[in-house]
Amino acid sequence: MKCVILDDEPLAHQVLEHYIAETPGLTLLAKFRNAMEAFEYLGKHQADLLFLDIEMPLVNGITFLKALSNPPRTIFTTAYKQYAYDGFELDAVDYLLKPFSFERFTKAVQKVKGDLDTAEGDLLNTLLVKDKQGSQIIKQQDIIYVEGCRDYVKIITQERQHIIYHTLKGILEKLNPNYFIQTHRSYIVNKTFISRIQPDNIILSNQSFIPVGQLYKKELLKRMGS
Repeated sequence: MKCVILDDEPLAHQVLEHYIAETPGLTLLAKFRNAMEAFEYLGKHQADLLFLDIEMPLVNGITFLKALSNPPRTIFTTAYKQYAYDGFELDAVDYLLKPFSFERFTKAVQKVKGDLDTAEGDLLNTLLVKDKQGSQIIKQQDIIYVEGCRDYVKIITQERQHIIYHTLKGILEKLNPNYFIQTHRSYIVNKTFISRIQPDNIILSNQSFIPVGQLYKKELLKRMGS
């Protein structure tokens, strides 16, 4: 995770830099004692995590965070516990009261990691498609199979069918490889819906018959554990 420090106290910088250096997976991008410099930096660079003090000259941490248009995950680091409610109102991941231990620091960082992992998982398990009704988000777990039709694909879900302008290869690259298998040059199936495998086709739980191409049969059987 790429992180940034904003704190007006030199000692706080030393402590955080030491803790960050001792934490695998954390990389310090930049550190600031001036809120305006940090604001300009975060407007041009993407960070995963911000360690943010509250009581600072000119602009306090609460005001600073409110001003960011796309703030990173934030952990407040402050000596003043009265701001805790304000911090959590701004969806801060954690609130560390100075002086805090390395163990407490690690616990806060693990919360951020879990938050980022969840966000990545949500992204991996959804598919954004554009059809005649506009842009829609489809849960990948609801997709039964995908059929390629020249420059279009049909996405068959448990509720409806989506016809979108796309290539089958392009859709396959966006689908979760743990669940989706290409069985034919024109078909991708969600293996959780496969109920039977026959020599030249598979039968899905919605009774659809999907052809199995010779080039894809070996991988299909391997992925299904045969």
